[in-house]
Amino acid sequence: MSMQACDFRGDERRPPTDEFIEIVQRGLRGKPKQLPSWLFYDERGSQLFEAICEQPEYYLTRCEIALMSAHAADIANVLGDDVRLVEYGSGNAVKTRMLLEHLRTPVAYVPVEISAEPLRRCVEGLTESFPAVPVQPLNGDFTRALRLPIPPRAPRRTVLYFPGSTIGNFEAREAADLLRKMRSEMGDGGGILIGADLKKDTATIEAAYNDRAGVTAEFTLNMLVRLNREVGSDFDLQAFRHRAHYNTMAGRIETFIVSTREQKVRVGRQQVTFKQDEAMQVEYSCKYSPADFAHLAAKAGLEVAQSWNDPLDMFSVHYLVRAGSRTREAAQA
Repeated sequence: MSMQACDFRGDERRPPTDEFIEIVQRGLRGKPKQLPSWLFYDERGSQLFEAICEQPEYYLTRCEIALMSAHAADIANVLGDDVRLVEYGSGNAVKTRMLLEHLRTPVAYVPVEISAEPLRRCVEGLTESFPAVPVQPLNGDFTRALRLPIPPRAPRRTVLYFPGSTIGNFEAREAADLLRKMRSEMGDGGGILIGADLKKDTATIEAAYNDRAGVTAEFTLNMLVRLNREVGSDFDLQAFRHRAHYNTMAGRIETFIVSTREQKVRVGRQQVTFKQDEAMQVEYSCKYSPADFAHLAAKAGLEVAQSWNDPLDMFSVHYLVRAGSRTREAAQA
C-alpha cells in the first residue's frame, strides 16, 4: 500500500462489467483465492486510504515527505537543467511540487493518471503554482505503453518520476517488466526517479498495515462492500476479517481477507465455498534493501546512479539510469 496507490480510484480503473465479474470469479477459483488490489479504490476506499496515511503507525508518507524536504534540491541538481518530468500516478502531486520548486528550466511536466478528476485537479493546482512550467496531462494507465505528448522544446533528458512505494505492490517479475517499459519510455540519456520502502524491523512494518484505529481493516473489507454493490455478491462482512503480516523471507507485507467460518458466498452466478480461516490474498507490499533494489534494477537493464534516504532511514528514493551509461559518460569526459 502506498500514497500513490490511492491514485487508482473510481470506476475508471474497473474493466467492463462482464470482464470485471470474470476477473473476480477467476480469482476466487484460484488456490489460494485472490482478488485484484485495484478493487480497493472506489470512492470510499480512496477516502479510507487518505485516512490511513494520517494514522500514527503509517510511516511511509511522512518519511517520503521528510526525504523530499531534506533532499529535493540535491535531487534536482542530479537531474540537471531542461528536464521533462513524467510522473506515473500523479494524484495530488504533493511531492512533485517539492521537486518542481528546485528544478531549473524544466521543459514540461507530464502527469499520467488513469482517473480524470484527480488529473484535472492536479493540472489546475500545478498550473496555478508553477505558471512557467508547461503541463501536458496524459489520461492513461501507466502500466501500459504510453505515447508521451510532444514537448514544447527539446529536453536535455526525460525523467520518469514514480514516487510513493507503488513499485512494491508488484511481484518481482512484474516490477522488472514495468521498469523495462519505463527504460524504453525514458529514452537515451533519460532516467527514472523512484520511491521504495526500506526493509526494517517487523514490528514497525506490520504496525503500518494494522493500525490500532482499525482504518486499514475497514479499508481492506471495503473491497467486499464494493463487490456486493457492483457484482451482486452477498459477502457477510461480519464473517471476514483483515490480516496483514510481514513475510521476512519474501521481504513483503502480505494482506489477506480471512473467512472466520465455513460459508458459501454467491458471486454473480458462481457459488464460492470458504473454509474456516481460509484466506484471500489481496495485496503485496514489497520492502527492499539497497542491494535488493539494485538487483531489481539490473534485471531491467538499469543501474542505481544515486540514492537518498529520509532522516530516519525508513524510506528511499533512487535515481536509475541505463546500465553502463555512467561508465560511458566517464570515458567520454
